[in-house]
Amino acid sequence: METVQAPSRAELVSRASELVPLLREHTAWTEEHRRLSDEAIQAVTDAGILKMRAPARYGGYESDMRTLVAVLTELGRGDASVSWTVSVWSICSWLVGLFPDAVQDEVFATPDVRVCGLLSPSGTAVAKDGGYVVNGRWAFNTGSLQSHWNSLVAMLTMPDGTQQPVMALVPVSDLKIIDDWYTTGLRGTGSVTTVATELFVPAERMLPMGPVMHEQYASVLNAGSPIYQTPMLLTAATSTVGTVLGLGAAAKEAFFERLPGRKITYTEYARQSEAPLTHLQIADATVRIDEAEFHAYRAASLLDEKGATGDPWSLEERAGVRADIGAACQRTKEAINIMSTASGASSIYSDVPIQRIERDMQALSLHAILHPNTNLELYGRILCGMPPNTMYL
Repeated sequence: METVQAPSRAELVSRASELVPLLREHTAWTEEHRRLSDEAIQAVTDAGILKMRAPARYGGYESDMRTLVAVLTELGRGDASVSWTVSVWSICSWLVGLFPDAVQDEVFATPDVRVCGLLSPSGTAVAKDGGYVVNGRWAFNTGSLQSHWNSLVAMLTMPDGTQQPVMALVPVSDLKIIDDWYTTGLRGTGSVTTVATELFVPAERMLPMGPVMHEQYASVLNAGSPIYQTPMLLTAATSTVGTVLGLGAAAKEAFFERLPGRKITYTEYARQSEAPLTHLQIADATVRIDEAEFHAYRAASLLDEKGATGDPWSLEERAGVRADIGAACQRTKEAINIMSTASGASSIYSDVPIQRIERDMQALSLHAILHPNTNLELYGRILCGMPPNTMYL
């Protein structure tokens, strides 16, 4: 595939913004069927959004992190499940670019390929005849129902009996899918469980995680690209924060759509918009959304800047990115809670968007990599001169 001229950030954001009405139109279907609609997938594909984090030599755009965050924010305004799933596909397109170039040729031979994946080491791997036999069960596998390939992490047993984490690329068709995604939030992501049973994975499609966690990637042809000069975990975590910002923007829009004509029951306020309480609530929520954007874009900007220069990362910078992502989640969750509280009892009906937005935000804030408390603790450890208590940095 020939290299194409990548669209500008403004163009990609505009394309994503144009999809918002369609995504909102399908939210009820998405929640009921617990996966993305075919229309939504086709729309993001036609908009070129699935190319954003693919290598340029396969027709990808190699978009920077700020562009990805901005695009996913727009998708999140429409439907957080779409935004989150696209963020996972974007992360995993980037992850494929860490593998040997011949493996990339195989995966990206499928136009607009969709690769899902996760980082939890929920399987085992044993060396055998030029490859590895993998067994395991991976829950929360976003988008796997509608993906072509799956990136999985397993623990490889070494000759001396020790274990090391490895990342494997496997066709989704080689996995068993357990349809267990019955949740209160992000219902449309189809984050079901996948299972591998005695699955043989060729050696070239297995990547040791140790070097990867220290920016030692296997690809030769991607080595000079700025987007492949960034830490794997921080790249993955920051790739998801656009969904968070999108939920904040969606909540604010939903609140103001219902505000005209609403009163505050059992008070003298015939118009909610005239109540000082409302003024305080929406101002507070808006400031928190602004704070979330600051933290999200500070993290994205640092990744872009260091990717461009190739400068090394300090532990404090690494932990600081995770703290920024956690702070963005926390501030957005607080803002949405304020607007939900101000939306009255009628907002609990399933056709009122604020209740779905609040559920989706609650689900996001519990993600292990995004969790505000976990990220703050890690940042505090580093600031106090202690070593990190995780390899995911």
